[in-house]
Amino acid sequence: LGGCATTGTPAPNLAPGAAAPGAALENQTLTVYAAASLTAAFDELATLMEQQNPAVEVEVTYDGSSTLVTQIEAGAPADVFASADEKNMAVLTRQSLVDTATLFASNTLRIAVAPGNPLGIDALDDLTKPGLITVLCAPQVPCGAASAALLGNAEVAVTAASEEQNVTAVVTKVAEGEADAGLVYATDIAANPDRLEGVTPAGADAVVGRYPIGVVADSPHAAAAQAFVDLVLSDAGQAVLAQKGFLSP
Repeated sequence: LGGCATTGTPAPNLAPGAAAPGAALENQTLTVYAAASLTAAFDELATLMEQQNPAVEVEVTYDGSSTLVTQIEAGAPADVFASADEKNMAVLTRQSLVDTATLFASNTLRIAVAPGNPLGIDALDDLTKPGLITVLCAPQVPCGAASAALLGNAEVAVTAASEEQNVTAVVTKVAEGEADAGLVYATDIAANPDRLEGVTPAGADAVVGRYPIGVVADSPHAAAAQAFVDLVLSDAGQAVLAQKGFLSP
């Protein structure tokens, strides 16, 4: 997706009105919209941001990337947007609702099953077994698009019991026993070691979700927004993401 995102740790140019590096930030609330799969990592990064900038309170809203894009298009007061794919970020960059997006992480899919894998699910083909309840993300959200690509590459047709609007809903249904299996991100397995077990399907490494982040245009908190983006791209931010199971972009 040309022009959607750049890769690497160099941060984008400061947005108009942004403070110079090292400048103190005034009292304010920073609103971050982030893909649901970033919950564990961004909760920690939000805390780190507040520790480094005591005047700033960070509020993070998590949902499917396509849902967040729709809200930002409608004027939701987001200062930063982090997407689970380049496609949804491109919707905003094309409209100049985000000026510059930078790739900061990547992720791959796993088959989520109950701990101990009681049904012996070892491959994508197993998801077609009669009576097996499988849930997937809806195709318009990144985890759903990735799931469709993974299944398509394997030439496996799965009839989902439900299609969820974000990956957290898939995690919840499998973890609570409402479904036998679901396709989620590797990071979701890492974040729920007592609730889920992950099976790595053949072809998982060929379907990689890349995550871009950017400051929302016309943010009234441009300096704080850029500081949060810089934190995510920094060595400290990348270490948090790696600890949560994310891969480099």
